[in-house]
Amino acid sequence: MHQTLNWLRAFVPQRNTVPRHERMRAVAGALVGLLLTAGLSMHLVGTATLPLALVAPMGASAVLLFCVPASPLAQPWSVIGGNTISALVGIACAKAIGNPLLAGPLAGALAILVMFLLRCLHPPSGAVALTTVLGGPAVHAAGFGFAFVPVGLNSALIVLVALVFNNLTGRRYPHAQQSMLKNVHATRDPVPTARIGFTREDLDAALARYGQVLDISRDDLEEILLETEAQAYGRRFGVITCGAIMSKDAVTVRPGMPLGEAWRLLRQHGLHALPVLDKAGRVVGVVGQNDFLHHLGLDDYQTLSERLRGLAGHLFGLRGERPAKVVDIMQRHVQTVGATDPIAELVPLMSNRGLHHIPVVDAGGIFAGVVSHSDLLAALFEGRLTEPA
Repeated sequence: MHQTLNWLRAFVPQRNTVPRHERMRAVAGALVGLLLTAGLSMHLVGTATLPLALVAPMGASAVLLFCVPASPLAQPWSVIGGNTISALVGIACAKAIGNPLLAGPLAGALAILVMFLLRCLHPPSGAVALTTVLGGPAVHAAGFGFAFVPVGLNSALIVLVALVFNNLTGRRYPHAQQSMLKNVHATRDPVPTARIGFTREDLDAALARYGQVLDISRDDLEEILLETEAQAYGRRFGVITCGAIMSKDAVTVRPGMPLGEAWRLLRQHGLHALPVLDKAGRVVGVVGQNDFLHHLGLDDYQTLSERLRGLAGHLFGLRGERPAKVVDIMQRHVQTVGATDPIAELVPLMSNRGLHHIPVVDAGGIFAGVVSHSDLLAALFEGRLTEPA
């Protein structure tokens, strides 16, 4: 009896780790995606016959696109390329082999092989290959054109809907890979966290020993492991929040502030960067010394007099030009942290990504302060001082 229960537990998950709002978002996305794909396909193809306008494997593609859009199996090339190529393989097998009992399995196997070779592995594409073999006279009569209409058309439309829906609801799609272990300074040194923690080579070796296809990208796995390390650090040494160590009386600017005034604030307070806030107090950008240098062309070699003339002309309009404003040069994609986030989350951001100042926001997304390198170093130092010997 005990062995039977263990066998059943292997098939039934013990807990649902997907939050309710994520489940509802996936359901809504699949409904919208399939409805729009079917409707647009019927309109473009000019038929009222649903089987010729929407192929059944799109339902499985919708599961990946709206439930796990970060998966490598759900990226645009995987969906469009995998489905279209598998349809072509299935049609070729159906034409070459008259017996569906042999043509179907062969089409599925060859489709997997081609998807591996072309790096567009997409599980529903296996069903696409079988559909082209077992779809009946209407599918066979369409020939190789079936791979493009409706299969290719369906795939492109549902990917387009996923792109719009996921980004509107706060998900990044397509899910571009951004390694946390990449040296941003383009030197051969490993990133700081990898000098005492795990490296990219360690992860590659572990994945090679695992020897199976993972439904998660390598870079996302890196990020999960770094988050796990941060969680373990907080459990061991206690949780210090970003709100506890941040500078609350931070110097900020507005997007419409003239560059000359922003530059004076940087110099007056000895800062490297200034958060840019809108009227509601939300972070809309950041402007730093490097942004000024790049905007003024001072990151290239110039004589002292050339630099002074360029600085005065651009900042204060001494050459008859309208002085530029902060919004003209600020960086719009800003990494922020929450006031209740543990400071362990700052380590990979500051050490690996090279960020020196990170804005802190409250639960409502309103700017609350700034955490700098010195704030983090002081907190880590004080935390270790209070640690029992």
